[in-house]
Parts: sequence; structure tokens; C-alpha cells
Amino acid sequence: MKTENIEDIYELSPIEKGILFHSLYTPEFGIYFFQMPFVFRGHLNLTAFEQAWQQVIERHTILRTGFYWEDINKPQQVVYRQVRVPLEQQDWRDIDLESQQEQLKSFLESDRKRGFDLSQECLMRLTLICLSEDFYQFIWSRHFLIIDGWSVPLVLKEFVQLYEGLCQGENVSLVPSIPYRKYIDWLQKQDIASAETFWRQTLSGLKTPTFLKYLDVENLSSQKEIYEEQRIYLSPATTDALQSLARQHHLTLSTLFQGAWAILLSRYSCENQVVYGCTVAGRPIELVTEEPIIGLFVNTLPVWVNVNPEQSLLVWLKQLQEQLVEMRQYEWTPLVDIQGWSEVPRSLPLFESILVYENAPIDRVLRDWQGSLEVENATIFSNSSSFYKTNYPIAIAVYPGSNFCIGIDYDFRRFDTATITGILQHFEILLQDIVTHPEANLKDLSLLTSKQQHLASKLEKEVAFNFV
Repeated sequence: MKTENIEDIYELSPIEKGILFHSLYTPEFGIYFFQMPFVFRGHLNLTAFEQAWQQVIERHTILRTGFYWEDINKPQQVVYRQVRVPLEQQDWRDIDLESQQEQLKSFLESDRKRGFDLSQECLMRLTLICLSEDFYQFIWSRHFLIIDGWSVPLVLKEFVQLYEGLCQGENVSLVPSIPYRKYIDWLQKQDIASAETFWRQTLSGLKTPTFLKYLDVENLSSQKEIYEEQRIYLSPATTDALQSLARQHHLTLSTLFQGAWAILLSRYSCENQVVYGCTVAGRPIELVTEEPIIGLFVNTLPVWVNVNPEQSLLVWLKQLQEQLVEMRQYEWTPLVDIQGWSEVPRSLPLFESILVYENAPIDRVLRDWQGSLEVENATIFSNSSSFYKTNYPIAIAVYPGSNFCIGIDYDFRRFDTATITGILQHFEILLQDIVTHPEANLKDLSLLTSKQQHLASKLEKEVAFNFV
């Protein structure tokens, strides 16, 4: 570490500490490593491209930050004054299309295996691959320690503005950025005693997590952790209906999807009270200003909800939303503290599933790019691996768009392919039934298609007739 290049040193946020621990404890699993690939078509100004990324890194301290933990009492993050943009360029123009696709798959895999040295000066890297004349594959790889999903569109928007300005020879005036340290200082001023009182009351009576099906519980510790992913896309009609229902009844889309998952958990566990984790943006209202602040704010919190089968769906959803809003004032609370304040034994997890509603406008920033380049395949999914990796047995991620996408990332030791396929099917059917019968009671919502319901009704009548 060259001390003359150090700008600042300060401690980690509780979220950073947790992710640092999991990253060091299971480095071979690639947890919290993210790849964002997309394609540029058009004349690319390489000089402006590199300079724009360099200016973005210079603007935000967290993009010039490394982490240290060895031989010190507490882990520290070190901000460096000067860091060069880690841009790697490759030329694949002499390779045919089929070979390019295979080579890209191989590159993405090796890039994930390469990972990051968490003490290095910049925990992200950029790769620009020329596939043909005016046709480029771009991969942005980064570690979750330095940037969460909400920060991604802020970074991309700044890059686009700076790139277009450099191409046109214009000076782009961006609002001053706020260093991530300001969030650390804000955290240290929060009333942890009030948070403890809130979470103890909220989770009072919760003694065990909502358990999910395991394939082989006895041999979990001896098996290698393997994460797989499946996803489905809802139809445009169902997507429009969900958005309409949310607007009409003043519900957030996140509430709708969380409600659906809670109902599924209740059906699967045969319990009326279920607990799952949900991710929150974690950005304090006090720090939300016109100036961008890039870093890791997102947090995962427990949602313990009573799924009363006799209750009206809409009434229940509004109560759930009120519960989620109430949690916002303490959404900064470290999950490890919440676990300690609950009645769930330390030997057990607080929950075994999480739901992520990814409403950060990443795709929109790229689609709305009005300039010399066209962006294609702008997606937050990697074509060869799951995008959203966690250390939970099952993570449901919902991605908005013209067709809602629901992805499930799961531990293959605990769930087989057929089980996850069934969960996704139930999720889709339940959402369709919610928009079709919003006035129904929870017990009347079905997990069967209309064809399956007809068959079940027919079999029920036949059985009844045989007993007459």
C-alpha cells in the first residue's frame, strides 16, 4: 500500500462487513461477483470511452476503494487518490460468429473465476471486445462491496453524459458527488436502541424460520455449494394487469410480488405465519439529494407476515404494504443485530428465502442513450450464469419491463430442477389469479391453471358420485 496515494481510511458499514465476511469465507463460489454484458453498435470513440470511465472513477470515492482486514482490529476501507481505469481491449474480428459466441462464454466463465483481490485499488474492471467493424461486446464486472443495484444506473448515466460530451468536444457539468464516507458518518449517529425496540416488537413470537424443502439435509455440509438459476417471463397482458391493479389500489409492485411469495410460502409450509427476507434500497431520506452518492446501501430485512386465509386479498395487501413502510425507518439496521434480537436460535437462519424487486432503471438509461452508439442486449443477466447470487438457499428476483421477469437462484443441493420449475409455475398462476380475482379471500386464490381446476373439479364430482 503506497501511503502517498491514500486519500482516506474509515471503517466499513455493517452491510459491507457482512459481504466481506461471506466473500472471504466462500471465495470459490463467486458470491457477490456481478457481470453486466451488453453490445455497442456504431462508431465507438475509444479515447472518449476510456476517458469517460476514468472521470467516473475520479468522481466517486467508492470506485477507488480497497478493503483491508489482516493484522488489524477492525476491517477498514482505503480510498486512493489516483486509480487508472481497468479497461482491457480485445480484437476478435478474425473469429467467426459461432466461435465468438463460444469464446465469449469461455471468457465470462474465466472472468468470474478470476474474481477480485478485495484489497486492490478498484473492485471493478471493464472489457471491450471488437467483434466486427463498429460492433463491440462490453462487459462490466464488479464486486458488490462497492456498488449496489441502485448505484448502477447512476454510474451508467454519468458515463453516457461524459462520453457524449467528450465525443462532441463539450465540457459536461455534473453536480458534485458525495463521498461514501458521509453515509458511514450518518450510520454512526443512528439510535441503535430504538431500532432494537422496534425489531424485538416486530419479531416477537417468531421462533423458527419458514423451512423449505431439502433434498438431502444430512449431507449438506459435505457437498459443494452449487447455485443454478431458472427464470420465466410473464405475458404482456399479465404485466399490464399487475401494473393496473397496483395503480388502482395504490399498491407498489414490490408489495404485490412480496404478497404472492408470502402466500406461496404459506401454502408450501402449511403455516399461516411465514417469514422471508426482502431487499430494501437502504438510502436514507436525509442523504437523498440532487447530488449522486454511489456505494453499497442495499440491505436485507426479515418480513414476518400473517397469511390469514379468511382475509380479503386487497385488505391483506394494504396491511402488508403498511408493514413494509413502517420498516423503512429502521431499514439501515444490520441483519446480524436483528437476528440477535429475535427469538430464533443463533444456530438457525432468520429466513431461508429472499425476494428482490429490482426496480433500478438500468435498462432505461441504456435504451434512452441518444448518441452515436446503439445499445443492444442491454440486460442485467449474464448469458452463462445467474446474475443475482446470494448465500441464501433460494432467492427470487423480479425484473420490471414490458414483460415482468421472475428469476429464481437456488442452491442445487437443496432443490432439484423440477421443484424450482413448479415454484415458478405456481408463482405465475397465482399472479394471474390475483389480477383476475382481486376481491377474493386468500384461501380462494388458486395455484392451478383453469384446465387443472376443471380436471380437479371433474375428479371431485366423480369421487362424490362413486360414494353415493
